[in-house]
Amino acid sequence: MPRFPLPVVLSCLALLAAPPASADPRRDADRAPADARTFPPWQGGANAPARDKGLEFTVHEADNLADFHGDLTNARLILYVGGNYFFAMAPLVAAFEARHPDLAGRIYYETIPPGLLVRQMRAGGRITVGNMTWTAKPDAYLAGLGAVERLVREGDLVGPAVPYVTNQLAIMVPKGNPAKVTGLADLARPGLRLAMPNPEFEGVARQIKSALRKAGGEELVRTVYGTKVAEGTTTLTRMHHRQTPVWLMQGRADAGVTWRSEAVFQAEANLPTERVDIPAEQNETGAYAGAEVKDAAHPAEARAWLDFLRGAEARAIFARYGFEPYRADGIPDRN
Repeated sequence: MPRFPLPVVLSCLALLAAPPASADPRRDADRAPADARTFPPWQGGANAPARDKGLEFTVHEADNLADFHGDLTNARLILYVGGNYFFAMAPLVAAFEARHPDLAGRIYYETIPPGLLVRQMRAGGRITVGNMTWTAKPDAYLAGLGAVERLVREGDLVGPAVPYVTNQLAIMVPKGNPAKVTGLADLARPGLRLAMPNPEFEGVARQIKSALRKAGGEELVRTVYGTKVAEGTTTLTRMHHRQTPVWLMQGRADAGVTWRSEAVFQAEANLPTERVDIPAEQNETGAYAGAEVKDAAHPAEARAWLDFLRGAEARAIFARYGFEPYRADGIPDRN
């Protein structure tokens, strides 16, 4: 009878003793360690508007593309959407497809920060994530009103800019607010760990700096975006709409300033975060707009999408997350 080394025997016994893998992947997820469950539901692939998904392969910790949605194979509408309302896009696309059934399953959209979308647009729509490179030339670009108007002037977009909703800022904190953050002035507190949007990539940083200035002058701006960055207690995000809530849930940050709608979404999704509201006299309002991209392959579809965003059905979807309809008056910041 052959004799096997002890390590081989022990390995075989361990395999025999291990419980069989569940045929139901949801049961495997239930057995996952607690830190694996801090990955929010947007990483599961449910928001893909593609009809034929083929092999569905998503590994939360390793292989997921949370900000890229749909099938490029025969896409007839490609949208570049500033990521801070990624959560509204799935119901918006579904409602739009119901009005335009010929486009069902043929819409592709990206929800990375608007500054990065401009870089991708100027690179011919080409982008690399990890080891994968692909090209998605946009038909419409959607971001802050000021950014859209600037890109129209610079010739990247075809005017006019089409504004549709507005939003305000809030402070997002972990459930229970363990650091007892009550307002913007608290963000200067020594040792308080912050997740803050990077001004290089994320337009919301301009509104945040303006709000900080209202709450505590230039000193508060310098503390949050200068001193604490140098000390390591402010960490700058590349895409706050994904990173800030995850860092809060993982215990890597105590607070972060986001758009109010993002904090509303987290609560609606029953994720372990909550919102600290910023008073009106310290807050900033951002207006959202879109425009057709110059030389778009599908200009009619782009215009149809922009018209849809201004309609009652789209506004009702936005309202679920705290957005308000755009008004030409009362918009103090057009950046």
